[in-house]
Amino acid sequence: MNPNFLYRGIACIVIGAAVLLAPRFMGETGLRETIAGSYLVGWFAIVLGAGLVVTHLTRGPKRRR
Repeated sequence: MNPNFLYRGIACIVIGAAVLLAPRFMGETGLRETIAGSYLVGWFAIVLGAGLVVTHLTRGPKRRR
């Protein structure tokens, strides 16, 4: 089982959530509009992260031969 899948998956989920939630806490700036316009990137990061976490959980420990 590769622990990198779990760490990378969690990191992707956190980054995606930050992209989706950040515009709500920012002031009225051009940067806010830019980040709000990239909501698809946030959703993609969340889906990718969830896929990595599921891959980590479903592979199970490697068998020794």
